[in-house]
Amino acid sequence: MRFELDPELTDVVREQIITLWTDASNAGGSIGFVGQVTRDDVAPVARAAFDGIAAGIDRLLVGYDEDGVVAAMLILVSQRFALSEHWRTLGRVMVHPRRQGRGEGAALMREGERIGREMGLAGLHITVRGGMGLERFYGPLGYREVGRLPGALRVAPGDDRDEVLMWLDLS
Repeated sequence: MRFELDPELTDVVREQIITLWTDASNAGGSIGFVGQVTRDDVAPVARAAFDGIAAGIDRLLVGYDEDGVVAAMLILVSQRFALSEHWRTLGRVMVHPRRQGRGEGAALMREGERIGREMGLAGLHITVRGGMGLERFYGPLGYREVGRLPGALRVAPGDDRDEVLMWLDLS
């Protein structure tokens, strides 16, 4: 996988990201949706993310497959608050379902860490949906649980999940 920071957000790249996001969501990825979604569900959320990237506030890391198609991504999201400019939240972390299990998610996270260090950040934050086992993925990459919001995520009536806050210290 070839990584690129802040690629030009052409119509093709935007469409490939929406396709990735839809496919990853429909495979059970916890990236903002629950259950099956369509491109029409994902597109407005993606457009909002694109706005922050296009404005230069947030940074987009894309992983391209051997055919040059977007196959992985994450966004280094600013808190848009002066007192928090020394760290970023990693949002919309995803690898296409056909490419999972190859270590590409860990490679994506390591590249995000490298970029965070290059940016001079003190840390990276990520939130994960409890009950998915995601802590077992992020833990070996150096992230540690620093908090938990009990029942903060309602995935269905009667199915509330914890939002788990994880931190990677870069200092």
